[in-house]
Amino acid sequence: MTFTEHLEELRKRLFRSLIAAFIGFLACYGFKEDLFDILMKPLIEVLPPDSTMIFTSLPEAFFTYLKVAFVAGVFLASPYIFYQIWRFVGPGLYDTEKKFIIPISFFSALFFITGALFGYFIVFPIGFNFFMNFATEMIQPMPSLREYLSFSLKLLFAFGIAFELPLFIFFLARLGIVSSKGLRKQRKYAILLAFVASAFLTPPDIISQVLMSGPLVILYEVGILVAYIWGKERIERKERKKKARQEKDKEKDE
Repeated sequence: MTFTEHLEELRKRLFRSLIAAFIGFLACYGFKEDLFDILMKPLIEVLPPDSTMIFTSLPEAFFTYLKVAFVAGVFLASPYIFYQIWRFVGPGLYDTEKKFIIPISFFSALFFITGALFGYFIVFPIGFNFFMNFATEMIQPMPSLREYLSFSLKLLFAFGIAFELPLFIFFLARLGIVSSKGLRKQRKYAILLAFVASAFLTPPDIISQVLMSGPLVILYEVGILVAYIWGKERIERKERKKKARQEKDKEKDE
């Protein structure tokens, strides 16, 4: 494909992804209040009795509901969106590698949603409880809708993206770009990068960064195992052994 054809392919995939996200938004908009209550639940459970949520501009509550519905629509349409992403990468793959596009698209969406759920059920309660410990009789928390939405969505997307690491390593290992042996050698640098990445992907607080860097290190170790089992290096090694056995069998027959 030429550069212009790549741009046209990118435009087509982005357009289809946006249409899917918009359809997901329409499907979720009718449940916007319920979705908002679910998103708010981790914070409401740790707020002091006299505290409440506020909004500081007239359209803030309205746009908050729209954003919640749109984000829920993106998660709902994520299998199709990831399929479009991998289809864009597809022209650069061999025919034997293209057969993994649909399974990888499914697992990409699954890992993305799993990462967001990890952030919601594990990170949110721990982080919010930590922040509420700074409340006193003189300092009462009254978070605004806009700030909470921005903070929570950053974490959800950050953890969703972080959980894609094993699949990213699988893809590189299948192409022969990385190997399990090389990944093990670079482990110390990977740990350092995990902390650096968490500092960029999460809001600027140490709790969120630590809660992300830990899973990133674990996911890197999972990626090493994935590269060892499904990497191109292992496949080529099996093929060499198979070829050697065939040659030996041929010599015996002669």
